Amino acid sequence: MEKVRSGNYVLYPHVEVNCPEARLAEGFAQIMPMLRAAAEGKRVLTVECYPGVDQQELLEGLAGLEPVLVIHSDDLAFEPEKLDAALEQDLLPNDPVFGIMTARRLKDFFYEDKLAEARSRIQEAPAGLVLVYGVGATLVHPGDVQVVADITRWEIQLRYRRGMSNWRTAQTDLPKLKKYKRGFFAEWRWADREKDHLLNTMDFYLDMTTEGSPAMVDGASYREALRQTTRRPFRMVPYFDPGVWGGHWMKDHFALPENGSNYAWSFDGVPEENSLLLDFGGHLIQTPALNLVLQQPRALLGERVHARFGKEFPIRFDMLDTVGGQNLSLQVHPLTEYIQQNFHMNYTQDESYYILDADENASVWLGVKEGVDPAAMEADLRRAQAGEAPFPAEKYINNIPVKKHDHVLIPAGTTHCSGAGTMVLEISSTPYIFTFKMWDWGRLDLDGKPRPIHLDHGMANIQWDRDTKWVTENLIHQARVLKQDEHTTLERTGLHEREFIDTFRITTDRTADMPRNGSVHVLNLVDGERALLTSPDGAFAPMELHYGETCILPQAAGDYRIEAPDGAPVKVIAACVRG
Repeated sequence: MEKVRSGNYVLYPHVEVNCPEARLAEGFAQIMPMLRAAAEGKRVLTVECYPGVDQQELLEGLAGLEPVLVIHSDDLAFEPEKLDAALEQDLLPNDPVFGIMTARRLKDFFYEDKLAEARSRIQEAPAGLVLVYGVGATLVHPGDVQVVADITRWEIQLRYRRGMSNWRTAQTDLPKLKKYKRGFFAEWRWADREKDHLLNTMDFYLDMTTEGSPAMVDGASYREALRQTTRRPFRMVPYFDPGVWGGHWMKDHFALPENGSNYAWSFDGVPEENSLLLDFGGHLIQTPALNLVLQQPRALLGERVHARFGKEFPIRFDMLDTVGGQNLSLQVHPLTEYIQQNFHMNYTQDESYYILDADENASVWLGVKEGVDPAAMEADLRRAQAGEAPFPAEKYINNIPVKKHDHVLIPAGTTHCSGAGTMVLEISSTPYIFTFKMWDWGRLDLDGKPRPIHLDHGMANIQWDRDTKWVTENLIHQARVLKQDEHTTLERTGLHEREFIDTFRITTDRTADMPRNGSVHVLNLVDGERALLTSPDGAFAPMELHYGETCILPQAAGDYRIEAPDGAPVKVIAACVRG
């Protein structure tokens, strides 16, 4: 394996915003005067808080406004025990990981008579400013001055790990997986539905991601920043997380900070999870990248993709590092009808492993072997789950050698996992939480507890006809050359016909023009120190992409080229939604 350390990987990429009229404030010492001026002569200041925002920090920061009345909207919602009971059916209490994507809205959990009483208190309050704040604040009053206090998804997860509970729950001692589950299936769904329309009406956007360092920008400038973002290639802020099977490749190649452990995952291409750093002339606003999807779906995705997926970003890039680590869990993803019928999801997780790098003996586990008896395999899996005997994976599952730049296709229903010694760029559709683990090699997680196994779900989705012959003919070595000259090769590397994502590999030592296909593109530089993404008509400034970095090229950015600025060959993987 090539032992190259690249210090060029940018851990905190900025999106430069050209908005000289933007009104910005950093810290409550600056935020307070801006809100006071905006509220002069007005009656109600409403601060809608995303679940996870530190409301105590917010309230203390705004104390200098000296409101004549303060209403905390959380107090008007169901009591924690009643809210827990209302969510119980959707959250499938006996399942530690999975739930049903809620169709409920935030207002369903508020007492209408308490909301009405709060509105009456506002009308009857003496002259002066009224502050309404909390989750559901705009249900009380839309605000004569409206503020959205927001936080990134990754920061919420980190706060869960540090002990923060879910919003308004009596279950304050839940393990982190169940906190995440409640957020994923319930809280974030109804909170995003509220935020979707508030992003259009808010007067100010308040970034509460970094504790003790809030930042605020006026709503019009925030919306303009998102509009500008869809007219150029951009990167999101990646994050990295250890895991029981994790390795050291990313630590070695991306100059990651020492964490005393490994890094198993990298999320660098998932708008629902990652964030944007909007740079207003040196003033930074960190915001969930999902807000871009909510606010600019057509420009970002393209008309055709938006028509199919709505305000969802359907492509995901992440990395799985087992170099110096262990096998991933043996797993399978649900079939489309299964995820629709059981979890209220519109589509499932089809995926692929692009082998970014690999040890000499690296492999993937993929599909069942010829002539496997499903009953016998299930019996051995259940014995393994009971701790009676290790599961003999080599008896049932194909173990296929892989090397750098192989691309392995994994449509839903295919048993699979990455083996030790592989650095995987995982390219998939977005419902990444729905991984049915069937065997975890008898190990404990980093917290010393077994990871959840989902054998019943897994057995209901394995496609037994995806055996050695079928896998060989359909899922490995599927790359086809579409165009080639002395400087550039364009290949289609997948995905399988059951999957909606197309992937292309471009190798060039000069310049390669890329077809757009009416879809957003997600790209990763899989070989070479750096490449340039340029616009043939100058629609956007050139963007430099470094080895291993993922970026998004919105449909509204127009045509683009991939250039090798140093004359040395570069390879880029580009994914889009098939036409």
